[in-house]
Formats: sequence, structure tokens, C-alpha cells
Amino acid sequence: MSDIPPKQRLLLIDDDQFLLNMYSLKFKTSGFEVETANSAMVALQKLRDGFVPTVILCDLVMPGTDGLALIRQMKDEHLSPSSAVIVLSNQSQSAEIEQAKELKVDGYIVKASTIPSEVVEEVKNILAKK
Repeated sequence: MSDIPPKQRLLLIDDDQFLLNMYSLKFKTSGFEVETANSAMVALQKLRDGFVPTVILCDLVMPGTDGLALIRQMKDEHLSPSSAVIVLSNQSQSAEIEQAKELKVDGYIVKASTIPSEVVEEVKNILAKK
């Protein structure tokens, strides 16, 4: 038996392919197993198909279903209830932050004021507390 802890599994949801690639690389080099989704629909399908991430990192502003609606839908369908849900968005207005808090997200990170390595550290900190 090995004592290596299982990899943390991350579901990264963002409609910006550049950001998906950049954050994927950062999280993979930090030991995470990363799945990406470029829309809420793709993310929902992965979760409905049985993917259970340790953490879900979700953008808010996306075409079609936005991040808050996605988080609501995941909770309504009881998809991956044990996952930490963290918003990663450029939306820094208090209205979005309040809505996210009402959905009981585990964290809220503003992309514009956080470099990718800090995002990884923040996610690790949130997971450590969960």
C-alpha cells in the first residue's frame, strides 16, 4: 500500500480557452488532476456523467448559462455535493459576491487581482479548511 494521498481533482469552468489552458497548467504542476469545461452545459454533463471533483472552480460570466445559474443547478440536482465550489471571476461587485455567498460557495477569487499561482494557493487554503 502506498501512502501517497489521492490527487485532488479539479473541474475548471471558464469560456476563455486561454485561461482554461493557463490555469490547467498551473494546477497540474501543483499536483491536481484537472478536467476543463468551456461552458456550464459541458460542466453539468461531466458532473451528471459521474465526475466527482474535489473542487469546482467556476467563472461567472459565460455565454448561455452563467456561473451563478450553474452553481444553483448543481445544488438543485445534488451534483457533487461534497465538492468545494469556488468562484473565479472578474466580477468584483458586491452584488455578485452576495449572490455567491447566498449559494454557500466555499470561496470567491477575483481574477484581475490574483496571479495564477496565488489562485492555486487560495484553492489549497480553502480545501485545507473544508
